[in-house]
Amino acid sequence: MKSWLRKNPQVRTIRVAAADLNGQPRGKRVPVRFADKVVESGTRFPVSVLNLDIWGEDIDDSPLVFESGDRDGVLLPTERGFLPMPWLEAPTALLPIWMFREDGRPYEGDPRHALRAVLDRYKAKGLTPVVAVELEFYLIDDSGRSLQVPVSERSGKRRKAAETMSIRALDSFDQFFTDLYDACEEMDIPADTAISEAGLGQFEINLMHSEDALRAADDAWLFKWLVKGLARRHGFAASFMAKPYDDYAGSGLHTHFSVLDENGDNIFDDGGETGTEVLRHAIGGCLDAMADSALIFAPHHNSYDRLVPEAHAPTGICWAYENRTAAVRVPSGDARARRIEHRVAGGDVNPYLMLAVILGAAMNGMEDAIEPPAPITGNAYALDLPRIPVTWVSAMDAFEGSDHIRRIFAPEMIRNFLLTKRQEAHYMEELTETERVEIYLDTV
Repeated sequence: MKSWLRKNPQVRTIRVAAADLNGQPRGKRVPVRFADKVVESGTRFPVSVLNLDIWGEDIDDSPLVFESGDRDGVLLPTERGFLPMPWLEAPTALLPIWMFREDGRPYEGDPRHALRAVLDRYKAKGLTPVVAVELEFYLIDDSGRSLQVPVSERSGKRRKAAETMSIRALDSFDQFFTDLYDACEEMDIPADTAISEAGLGQFEINLMHSEDALRAADDAWLFKWLVKGLARRHGFAASFMAKPYDDYAGSGLHTHFSVLDENGDNIFDDGGETGTEVLRHAIGGCLDAMADSALIFAPHHNSYDRLVPEAHAPTGICWAYENRTAAVRVPSGDARARRIEHRVAGGDVNPYLMLAVILGAAMNGMEDAIEPPAPITGNAYALDLPRIPVTWVSAMDAFEGSDHIRRIFAPEMIRNFLLTKRQEAHYMEELTETERVEIYLDTV
């Protein structure tokens, strides 16, 4: 890590940052001359900082605040090391960190440790998840009274139309996307294909698959931060909020995953189109835990505006082969790449918690040999299916009472997340819809 700074003498300051439960970066600005101390000893800040609400406020009845004396945790660098922050004016380096207790044990309320704990279950069985994510987001002009698509950087015009898979839409913001791909290269984020989506100024970028699911979550977290920061440099906003416009599709964060055994073979691949029994068991686990996991996939008030029928987001709990109306899709293609696509999460999720609950549910299914119902065919919206929770409150209740969730997350994580969401739900009721959009636009 120190060698990176020596190779980049232009860096003037560093940021040390961890993800809180909402995926918000929390940390410190540190003069570069003190970087060696942070690398060697880490830094400290209150444990409660990883359990703030969406406004950055303490949780009123959290035992992490006054009851415990608001004690410190120890924040140590992750294996990612230093990264540039290309969206800032001054040359700056980011050092991602995660939280530990004083005695060296991982702090179980840290979302990155929640994913690590799930991955430890795979490692104990000689298994390795291979993960890729697809992130949808909107470019938005939020300078006026209402949200609208930004003026094209090339034409100077504002095209108020959705353009699915339009090259023209991509070219309209060519300089932004060129800078974005350059920045991903600098930060070693494996950005692949970009397309324009069905919404007004909506785009999707795929991140390449990784055999390190922690790194895949890091990439998604960093990518969201980068996109939002870089958009502001270009004079507009970028947002991953689930549903910024009533009349256009929401933004999702789809996850593709397969699982390798100790020999590097895909345990979902049977050489044909249907996949193995283990594939079905993993799907069964995902479906069984889906309703109880909705609070992770849809963590905000605005999230539930996306989960409505015929709006390009799943609403029924089902699976299918090559069918994008299903919550879980098995894509076609080369059998060696047989995988599961989990399509429920919105773009507003915490990537660490999202991957933890998806991979944890799949592991539950494989351990218990859960057989899923038959795959559907046709339009899932037209079928009588069990439903994903349609309200924030019902999602909280399902999460709290779930045996599935207790197998995936530590008790402290479950408690902290519920306290956070309940406080947010209470105060969101006091806001207008415009005020809710304002808070979500920049945060999630």
